Amino acid sequence: MNSLSITLNRFFKNKNTVTILGVVLVLLILYFGYSTTIKNAVTPVRVPVAAATIQPRTLITEEMVTTMDVAAKALQNTEVVRNRDMIIGKYSNVNSVIPKGSMFYSALLTTAGELPDAAFVKVGKNEVPYNFPVTMASTYGNSIYPGNKIDIYMKAENEDGQVMVGKLVENIEVLAVKDSNGKHVFENTDEERVPAFLIFGVKDEINILLRKASYMNDFSVELFPVPHGGKVDTSGSTQVSTEYLKDFINANTVTIQEEKKDNTPAQNNNNTTNNNTTPNTNTGTR
Repeated sequence: MNSLSITLNRFFKNKNTVTILGVVLVLLILYFGYSTTIKNAVTPVRVPVAAATIQPRTLITEEMVTTMDVAAKALQNTEVVRNRDMIIGKYSNVNSVIPKGSMFYSALLTTAGELPDAAFVKVGKNEVPYNFPVTMASTYGNSIYPGNKIDIYMKAENEDGQVMVGKLVENIEVLAVKDSNGKHVFENTDEERVPAFLIFGVKDEINILLRKASYMNDFSVELFPVPHGGKVDTSGSTQVSTEYLKDFINANTVTIQEEKKDNTPAQNNNNTTNNNTTPNTNTGTR
């Protein structure tokens, strides 16, 4: 055995030497492993992104999609759509604005056949949708949003000309705010849309009550929304209860039965009429 072999043998038999070599080896493994992980995480990957801000319910065309490099780490979300062909021809989902430069996520995309009107989808069981007419002023400068809770107040004059105000319905959730063209007021950030209707769901009894009240022109009836729990100025008028208003509406509207001339039984069509209208209208006053 030569002197070099003896030296190496003694070197590797030294416990301190072996420990130092082990530590160095571990450090090298950690260093190269960490470097590889970091490199993989930051290596750019080309993905499709929005070339311009895409408003809700918009058909996505080829001009609306471009590509850009993003770090691979940003693609850990499995909902990121990486294929342009899976984007072009789809629609942006309801109430989903896709900002310029944003990646496309599967939850933000839908097809024309699957594109619902969120207002009607959210109408509760055993409820019917109601279009409640409003103005910019009655919505407090367009400050009533979908999801807000409101009360419906009624202002009217009785037979003696006395003005009365009271809460007719309370705690209704606004499902949508639409303009006169039926477009959602708040879904488009590029257009200024004026509110014309609040959409909400109500039980059939409340639906009929509101429709009856809306036809009571002889009593100068005015229905207006108020944020739930808000106060209403009743100065110069008499404040009345909800039950009083319901009784007032029902007492001044009637149901008309139409009898057929062929001797068949009359059918109750639940129509009511107003003093100033014909019996063909839905509701009316005494």
